[in-house]
Amino acid sequence: MRIADKIVEDFLKHSGKVSAEQLTQLREQEKSEKRPLQDLVVAGNILTDKELTKLYADAVDVPFVDLNPKNIKRELFKQLPERIARQYNAVVFDMDEDGTIHIALADPDDIQAVNFLRKQLGNNLKVYVASESQIQAALDTYRGNIEGELTKVISSDELGDDEDEETVDENDLKEDSPIAQTVNLIIEYGVKAGASDIHIEPREKYVVVRYRIDGILREANKLPRRVLNALVSRIKILANLKIDEHRAPQDGRFKIAVGSQVFALRVSTLPIVDGEKVVMRILNESVKASTLEELGFWGNALRLLQQAIVQPHGMILVTGPTGSGKSTTLFSVLSQLNTPSVNISTVEDPVEYRIQGVNQTQVNPIAGMTFANGLRSLLRQDPNIIMVGEIRDVETADLAIQAALTGHLVFSTLHTSNAATCLPRLMDMGVEPFLIASTVRAVIGQRLVRRLCPDCREQYTPDEGIITRIKETFALQSVHDFASINALEIQALKDGIGIDKVGDGKGSVNDLSSTDKTIVRLWHAHEDGCASCNHTGYKGRVGIYEVMDNSQSIQKSIVSNTTSEALENQAVSDGMITMHFDGLIKSLRGQTSLEEVMRVTEASKD
Repeated sequence: MRIADKIVEDFLKHSGKVSAEQLTQLREQEKSEKRPLQDLVVAGNILTDKELTKLYADAVDVPFVDLNPKNIKRELFKQLPERIARQYNAVVFDMDEDGTIHIALADPDDIQAVNFLRKQLGNNLKVYVASESQIQAALDTYRGNIEGELTKVISSDELGDDEDEETVDENDLKEDSPIAQTVNLIIEYGVKAGASDIHIEPREKYVVVRYRIDGILREANKLPRRVLNALVSRIKILANLKIDEHRAPQDGRFKIAVGSQVFALRVSTLPIVDGEKVVMRILNESVKASTLEELGFWGNALRLLQQAIVQPHGMILVTGPTGSGKSTTLFSVLSQLNTPSVNISTVEDPVEYRIQGVNQTQVNPIAGMTFANGLRSLLRQDPNIIMVGEIRDVETADLAIQAALTGHLVFSTLHTSNAATCLPRLMDMGVEPFLIASTVRAVIGQRLVRRLCPDCREQYTPDEGIITRIKETFALQSVHDFASINALEIQALKDGIGIDKVGDGKGSVNDLSSTDKTIVRLWHAHEDGCASCNHTGYKGRVGIYEVMDNSQSIQKSIVSNTTSEALENQAVSDGMITMHFDGLIKSLRGQTSLEEVMRVTEASKD
């Protein structure tokens, strides 16, 4: 949808997002680059595509819908054939019991499209406007499953029947070859399924394709063994790797466009007994950083983190195992701090998220670019904010501490089980306790749990054993700040009394059960799931967090070389909400299940 420059200019004036001087600069940039004002506003992060669409919807008096493809029920796509949906940039996203069809369009002013859709779907049609990127994302879900698509592409006739000799023919590597189409389909399916990683693994008699979706590896398809070498070679060509090197691991990267979005794929090859294994990490370069609230921060943890990241100097540490979302948290924080008035520099291994306006450096040990050397060089680049991908040794730790002491705000990560064990780990590296106490502003411990599918999640009544464990958790946790959650839910759970609608914020004293004062209702995944969540019961992930503030009492504990257990007890007394407790609150709200919380936090508790 193209919005007239005059209308965009009016939006900017009324929103107060730009000054008169900035607006003049935008106008000059529009003339010099010959680009519409709408594109410049979005590219410059002045207004997002969604915000601009919403303002336009209000101006033309058409309801705006925040379209999420994952929340659209699969059967609704049958209402409008894919060919027509793509032609008119339209998506059916809901249907009422009376037959009213709710349809989102990228351009509600397209009278021809609206008239055609009314003829196609009937007059009982309610038109909404959604951003073009959301429309495209929804259209991308029309494609079928990978197994059926791959079966069409890979056939015995095209690839031959020689299963013993795994040779790579020149024709196999052409852009329009069956192998190239197979690689495209494997990647496309991974993107649309919301996978974070794609595994292509050779076995003795076949090749298995697996996807890590919501943190869990799932097998998607098995390919003939004879395609392995051609498949790996095609991926190596895309990632600019050596196709004749099979004995050593290699790492590369390439980009691919799926629909309206651009994805970066980080490729790693590894020789194993049955051949070469390939793992591709999928990184969406089109998506904007999530806010801290969207990641799952709330209440006291959010307040402490917001206070820490605006300090002029000091160190903020993020801790958790591999795959716990540490990079995503730092991506969101750095994006929030990224303004033209500050110089943000990073040294990472690898660079996962590209942030426009941030100076990002890739670690390269072969060339002598280690974390320590990179950090040493960054300090000569006049930085305000520094991000070190990981503190692995005492040299990097000392340099990071010195940077925090000399007026820089430093972000980094450590691999420890929770926030409290992070600071003793620095002491083990040889950092003086008084330096840790004076530089660290906050420590974030985190895990990722799967979100319950909102379409099929179920309430249940837990048994006495679970209720006892929940009571024990509340007894251990000092409850200080629960402004973001209904206080009755907390009190009801502490007392072991059930509220009929626990977790949705609507509970009241009238909902208390008069017959059984020991029932607490929780949520769990539906056994068979639904089409919306691919029959898993879960869709997406949310973080559970603990933010340990470096209070005076914590500083005294650090200087006295106290244990991590004592540090955690002190932090809880000061008001820290543990990851386990944060997960329990999110399970009460129906965001996740108690089983998921136990799965990711029990190890760290022990």
